[in-house]
Amino acid sequence: MNGFCAVFKRELKGYFSTPVAYVFLVIFLFFAGYLPFRDGFFEMRQADLTLFFKALPLLFIFMVPAAAMRLWAEERKTGSIELLLTLPITIPQAVLGKFFAAWAFLTIAQLLTFPLPATVAYLGSPDPGLIAAGYLGAFLMAGGFLAIGSFFSALTKNQVISFILSVAACGILIYAGMPSTLEYLSASVSPALGKIMEALSFQARFDAIQRGVIAARDLAYFLILIAAWIYASTLVLEERKAN
Repeated sequence: MNGFCAVFKRELKGYFSTPVAYVFLVIFLFFAGYLPFRDGFFEMRQADLTLFFKALPLLFIFMVPAAAMRLWAEERKTGSIELLLTLPITIPQAVLGKFFAAWAFLTIAQLLTFPLPATVAYLGSPDPGLIAAGYLGAFLMAGGFLAIGSFFSALTKNQVISFILSVAACGILIYAGMPSTLEYLSASVSPALGKIMEALSFQARFDAIQRGVIAARDLAYFLILIAAWIYASTLVLEERKAN
């Protein structure tokens, strides 16, 4: 645990030691506030955060890979990864430390959207359970996207390539679960393929959680997916170290 804690503290502190983190937070909070109002928040005349949570998957597709691309690509580009791997810590400890530090940073970004629930609470009487469930879904979805970004960051030393690959992978996992996509796959390709894509998609799981339906299978889906991509990142770095 000492190695994990050392990496976690180093990485989390590193986010706030440069202006990049603050620029990221400003951009994230701007779009988190802008997108719901653009889609007609006041016209709905309904005090809830449905539009906010509806906009989050699209926002996360770009923002989470942007936060993840530096995890390992920067270390490899500057050569500091060799120094890190010579320290008395294991690669799994380093991977988990970096991942959880980035996840904590993204959680802070989400918590800073508190003016939105405060606004709907002022305008009406929203269901606090649904809001809490929506934030839980957002927390898990951010972790899933981050694990994918961590893998691609470990795969290449180029941050731009890592970002593009992560966006593509996250976009597939979101848009594969859209009703229009599932309908097309089921009608034009194969009903079985439509069911497979729905089972693999983030969208259906996130939609269920943010509606307040917190099923064990949906929680297990996110946790298993995060663990699988983190394990893949570890394998890539183990291979790099061996070579």
